[in-house]
Amino acid sequence: MAKRSVNNSGTTIVEPKALLHSTMAFLHLFIVNKSGSLIHHRPLSANAPKIDINEWLRIGSTFHSLHAIAAEASPLRLPNNKNNYGADDGIEKIIAKGMVLSSFQTRTGIKFVITAEEGTPDMDTALTEIYILYADCALKDPFYELEMPIRSTLFTQAVDALMDRLEKNANAPSKR
Repeated sequence: MAKRSVNNSGTTIVEPKALLHSTMAFLHLFIVNKSGSLIHHRPLSANAPKIDINEWLRIGSTFHSLHAIAAEASPLRLPNNKNNYGADDGIEKIIAKGMVLSSFQTRTGIKFVITAEEGTPDMDTALTEIYILYADCALKDPFYELEMPIRSTLFTQAVDALMDRLEKNANAPSKR
């Protein structure tokens, strides 16, 4: 498993795996609020490309805009333009060479987006569980204000534990 540590500024550092290199890995997590502002971002793996903060801000706002355009331009409409979770239509998955992007939009308009290497299992499960962690750790924090950046150590630690658990499950030998 990747070793994660937090430096003095609160940034999580993901160190490469020493002995085991998984061919399937989650790469990045970013969360965009309903107005298109990036409220959380972080690499989830040592394999994740290095992206500076300005690029993250552009990625978040661009994804928000593309999601809205996709919702309007889609020739297929879900009943009342809502997905299974009651949120607006839009981008749910983008598959590219070497990478998959999966997104989950809540009814309140917050978008949870995760990128991973091709073949990474449980992307939808990861997004749903990250949303639950957001509700449990960030929204229940009395110092957190809606639509503002998430600076919760508890949320960060919970996401780390979730990623470790999902990675462990993906690398476990199947019992047949």
